[in-house]
Amino acid sequence: MLSMAVPTPLPPSLRRGLGLLLPSSCEGGPSGQGDPGAGEQPAHPCLSCLAHKVLSSLPLQVMLYFNAYYFPVWCLAEGIMLHLKYHLLPWHYQFLLVTAFLILSLAEGSRLYLGYLGNLQEKVPELAGFLLLSFLIQLPLLLFLLSDRQVIHLPLEVPMHSLFLAFLLLEIVAAFLVLRTMTKQLAAQFYLRQFQEGGRGRLEPGGTEGQAAEMG
Repeated sequence: MLSMAVPTPLPPSLRRGLGLLLPSSCEGGPSGQGDPGAGEQPAHPCLSCLAHKVLSSLPLQVMLYFNAYYFPVWCLAEGIMLHLKYHLLPWHYQFLLVTAFLILSLAEGSRLYLGYLGNLQEKVPELAGFLLLSFLIQLPLLLFLLSDRQVIHLPLEVPMHSLFLAFLLLEIVAAFLVLRTMTKQLAAQFYLRQFQEGGRGRLEPGGTEGQAAEMG
């Protein structure tokens, strides 16, 4: 007779390869296995554990929330200060500062949108785009505004840029940690599905083990 296929625990090599610390409740069979009236169980007990794990970062979301309120204030203050010192700057610095201000303003809206979407909906591409915009565009421009000696720094300008830079650095660190966790989670789900699908293929009636069970 054809025996029922019982989900097997993950092999030790797969656990070491994924680097996961799965709870002990995921190692055995599915919950409710002995209850004949229980409904259909998940493909593998570990898949249900991984599927219900919340990956969104509360610290990152809090920083994005306050950054979204701080950004209009920064835009208004920087625009006023740029207008006040514009005629005192050389022509090439006039062009550089206006360009940096426009790029920072346009990129910040897209960056905050990608951060909200990637963190709340747990989307890796959007969160990776948020991290790239923060690290490759916003961070160099802010460092240029703060560190260049030929830029005339007004009294309010340094604290405004410093607070913006603090938000940016903290968000980069938090987004990197969340992105690393999300990629590990996606890799774990992929390998677990592959492992379960391979086990189903071996235990199907047309498979090798299925044919041996029928002959027995």
